Amino acid sequence: MKPVVVRNITRADPANLERLGVSTVHEALGRSGLMKPYLRPVWPGAQIAGPAVTVLAQPGDNWMLHVAVEQCQPGDVVVVGCTTDNTDGMFGELLATSFAARGVKGLIIDAGCRDIKALHEMKFPVWSRAISAKGTVKATLGSVNVPVVCAGAAVQPGDLIVADDDGVVVVPRDVAAETARKAQTRAQEEEGKRRRFAAGELGLDMYKMREALEKAGLTYIDSAPDE
Repeated sequence: MKPVVVRNITRADPANLERLGVSTVHEALGRSGLMKPYLRPVWPGAQIAGPAVTVLAQPGDNWMLHVAVEQCQPGDVVVVGCTTDNTDGMFGELLATSFAARGVKGLIIDAGCRDIKALHEMKFPVWSRAISAKGTVKATLGSVNVPVVCAGAAVQPGDLIVADDDGVVVVPRDVAAETARKAQTRAQEEEGKRRRFAAGELGLDMYKMREALEKAGLTYIDSAPDE
């Protein structure tokens, strides 16, 4: 693929999904869209949702991350896929400062990240494959705002990214509004179930499991049989 920067993309509306957890959004999306669980937040407690600006980068080379900054708008989430497996520290405090000045909400990178203490202090969220102090170069071109694969998930420019301590989920741009409605409905239903559990109700009764368990062959006995 010829190196290219696409300047104009159609961005999905986050539609308040930042308030909803990745697990809820993933379920609302039909249990699809999750990035692989090796992608972890570099500091706990961050939660973001925003449209993706995508980067296809070469391993150990962060040149295209600098290129991508110019294409970002406030509220964007930068998503970086690499042409092959890599764990080098391609992102750190200085790039985060540049991203933050542009209004970027956070970074998802299928490679390494460093300067973790500084990133935590400045509250810039990053989900990465690894934490590594190993430096990178600026030598080989990649692309910006092209389809990429990040941690096993396909990401189109403008797709909605939702990330928290549970991981990262990709919501395709054309179903973002529908997914948001389903996720909000699910969150409301879960709140009702939470109150019932807190009051002592059992999942066996709430979900009407007893008959199904009996049909499946589960038997209750009052004590263990003699050996």
